[in-house]
Amino acid sequence: MSGARPARPPHPRGVKRGFVPPWIDRQRRFSWLKTLVLAGACLPAGFIVFWWATGQLGALPVNAAQHLSGIWTVRFVLLALAATPARAVFDRSRVVLVRRMLGVTAMVYALGHFSLFVVDQNFVLPTVALEIVKRIYLTIGFTALLGLVALGTTSTDAMVRRMGHGWKRLHRLIYPIAVLMLTHHFLQAKVNVSTAVFAAGLFVWLILWRVLPVWARVRPVALAGLGVLAGALAAGIEFGWYGLATRIDPWRVLMANLDISHGLRPALWVGIAGLAVAGLAVPLRPGAMRAGWQGINTIFRKISLTRAGGRS
Repeated sequence: MSGARPARPPHPRGVKRGFVPPWIDRQRRFSWLKTLVLAGACLPAGFIVFWWATGQLGALPVNAAQHLSGIWTVRFVLLALAATPARAVFDRSRVVLVRRMLGVTAMVYALGHFSLFVVDQNFVLPTVALEIVKRIYLTIGFTALLGLVALGTTSTDAMVRRMGHGWKRLHRLIYPIAVLMLTHHFLQAKVNVSTAVFAAGLFVWLILWRVLPVWARVRPVALAGLGVLAGALAAGIEFGWYGLATRIDPWRVLMANLDISHGLRPALWVGIAGLAVAGLAVPLRPGAMRAGWQGINTIFRKISLTRAGGRS
């Protein structure tokens, strides 16, 4: 028909042009992966709100919620940084679909963390500003927050197109921002730095993976060595922290890694996590299970043929 209108590209019902909900992929199709990650991103905040409402955050709920939101900020930054290794090691290209979502989630939790600090200061903004200037760990944390906001607000497709190559240069700041966040975490935790050491060890693994030769980034042996090295460096970070920032004997802390009767130290967990990645590098790759079953069937077929030949 000459008067027929040209067909419009399909898009989800109720979705405005130019706006793509976080559960929709680039082809404007529903994505289970993005939906599950979005739900997982909201889950920690939901638990914090629930614990606060039910009085499970103790006598100082604002401080407890602030602490938890800060920890989850670090975790989501590490998850965002882990997307690229996960794509390569496990050969799952769709993992990068959620990398930007995880980074924006980290920004949201960081803003929540800072907002709770403002609440704790009774919304007196001059006091908030004075505390940030006076206390070095708050200065470092606020600098990291500004960096996350800069990255989060430029994480749209429009900003990527507008900034061109400058977008990649800007978003490489995630590495120094992560260092600032971990430093803030250590300074705030002071003595009990187990979660900070574990996070620092995982960050070391993520950085070292990126400096490996490309051919070694998916090799289980190289990944196993990387896990052991990251665990050892995490133990060194813990040793250095207790030696420089506390009066606790760092040698006793270091030797505690050899005594598992009271549980595993964070450096050991870093090593275990690294070895787990190495152990799963092959099985989780697409086609690995199918190839494994084919290999087993081939072995049994050869055994059956050998036995049949022996009976004849």
